[in-house]
Amino acid sequence: MHWISNRFNNMKIRSKLFLSLVLVVIVPLLIVGLILTSQFREKVLDDAVAQSLNNVERIKQRMSQLLAGPIDVASSLMYDKKLYNIANTSFSSSADVFLAYNEYPIFQRIKEIHKEIRSIRLYVDNPTMLNNWEYMKADTATQSAYWYKEAQDSQMAMWYYFDEETNPGTKYLNLVRRIDFLGYRTSGILVISLHRSELTNILMNEPFDTMIIDANNRIVASTRTSDEGLALSDVNVGMSLDGLKDGTLNTLVDGKRSKVVVESITPTASRNGLRIVSVIGIEGIVKDANRIGMLGLTIMLFSLIVAIILISFVSKLLANRMLRLSREMNKVASGNLNVTLQIDGNDEVGQLARQFNGMMHSIRDLMEEVRESNEQQNLLKIKQKEIKLRMMASQINPHFLFNALESIRMKAHMNKQTEIAQTVKLLGTLMRKNLEIGGSSIKLDDEIEIVRCYLEIQRFRFGDRLGFELDIDPRSLQVRVPPLIIQPLVENSVVHGLESKEEGGSVVIRTTMSDDFKKLVIEISDNGQGMREERLEELMQSLDDMEDREGYRIGMRNVHQRLKLTYGDEYALTLESTPDEGTFIRMTLPAGREDW
Repeated sequence: MHWISNRFNNMKIRSKLFLSLVLVVIVPLLIVGLILTSQFREKVLDDAVAQSLNNVERIKQRMSQLLAGPIDVASSLMYDKKLYNIANTSFSSSADVFLAYNEYPIFQRIKEIHKEIRSIRLYVDNPTMLNNWEYMKADTATQSAYWYKEAQDSQMAMWYYFDEETNPGTKYLNLVRRIDFLGYRTSGILVISLHRSELTNILMNEPFDTMIIDANNRIVASTRTSDEGLALSDVNVGMSLDGLKDGTLNTLVDGKRSKVVVESITPTASRNGLRIVSVIGIEGIVKDANRIGMLGLTIMLFSLIVAIILISFVSKLLANRMLRLSREMNKVASGNLNVTLQIDGNDEVGQLARQFNGMMHSIRDLMEEVRESNEQQNLLKIKQKEIKLRMMASQINPHFLFNALESIRMKAHMNKQTEIAQTVKLLGTLMRKNLEIGGSSIKLDDEIEIVRCYLEIQRFRFGDRLGFELDIDPRSLQVRVPPLIIQPLVENSVVHGLESKEEGGSVVIRTTMSDDFKKLVIEISDNGQGMREERLEELMQSLDDMEDREGYRIGMRNVHQRLKLTYGDEYALTLESTPDEGTFIRMTLPAGREDW
């Protein structure tokens, strides 16, 4: 510290000013700016991820609803006896086939009911049936398709994205399921295709790039229509998602940092399912935060330039004045005692120049007459004592105030004004308690004492119009609470509730401890004028308002907001009020906290 002090003292004033600017202003501003910008970026990014998760969950719910229809249709067709008969009847002619098809238009009816279904196809091994895009015989290409083979191995529903035979070259999301024809010992493959527009509508208006992917990593639908039908490995996010299960991933997409949210959806009674992928571009999300950060940096740089100019100007003026003072002092050191320094201003340099001129005048007077010099020295000492006495007198000592109140009390007591003496004593106690509050918490015992003094003083003012009761649980007296959380509420009860009451006014303060000693309950009630329901609602809304509004109880709002800041929202005030009957206030605080 001695070395630092010497180094600092050896620096020029301009260097000291610049160093102070850097250490006191620039460095804290940069630190705060960087921290705030970083926190703002993280907050914006977290909000975007949360929004994406909500969007993905919404898409998942809509997809579940969309896929539930085809699953129900497939389940109902599995037990349709008429379908069993058509699929397994050996028809003797084409006319019989068309007649059977016309008598059982179930597929058309299903499509009319379920608008999301585009087509229904049943592949059966019945050479007497005719292909009509609903009942079809599986050719070699179809039988060798992966979805057909997998459907034959499982009776559960499966979801795949592949070309529809009725519209070659166009892929659709299909439900594939094997139907066993009980009693015939045969089976068929049911394929239900969904309209692409239904999937596109689900992703409509999504703020982020979002895709729906099938079990074979084929993109079923996407906010970027150019990606539909591609394999996941063909798009820029494919490699990052290889092997990734549900969750959030930080990766590069198109060379830009991004967050990818993956959520799986497996419909009921399905062997496989789909995945929803949402890509959030970090740079786009934090663009505003970066812009604000750059704006803040620009403002700081501009402020720094202005500060440097001002410091240079001020330091130059100060250095020139100090240089003039130094030159005049050198003249005095050479023996010229007739120096008079002309430096204007009321700052320290100006004061120093005037003191220098006074010193020179004193020296000249000393040389003329020793006695006059001694008198001047004595006068200087007397003036210093007067200044000290004035400084001491300008500082009001709280003990003087308490002693004065005690003198007034004793005078009233000697004059047998007992009530006035007691009130003055209570006023002194109340002021002393308020002045002694120095920390963030006090014992409930001290808080109750403040309330008692206040009520006694108010009872002196109102007389028989005011009564009060302190029902205090002795176990609660040592609990530490924030200072002045009861007195403002009691003051509201007296001023707003009881002041207009001509007689019988009463305030009750009650404290209780919970059975496990973990909570302290404080209740304040009065029998005053109370409030209407709409006025009570306005008051409750104003308690959370951080700005002071005329016509609302500032003390109650202050207590409410301090409780929320100290303990959290669950420990705020609760109010009940009935017109012409009174008001009831309750607050529940955690007991036993010593760390605040």
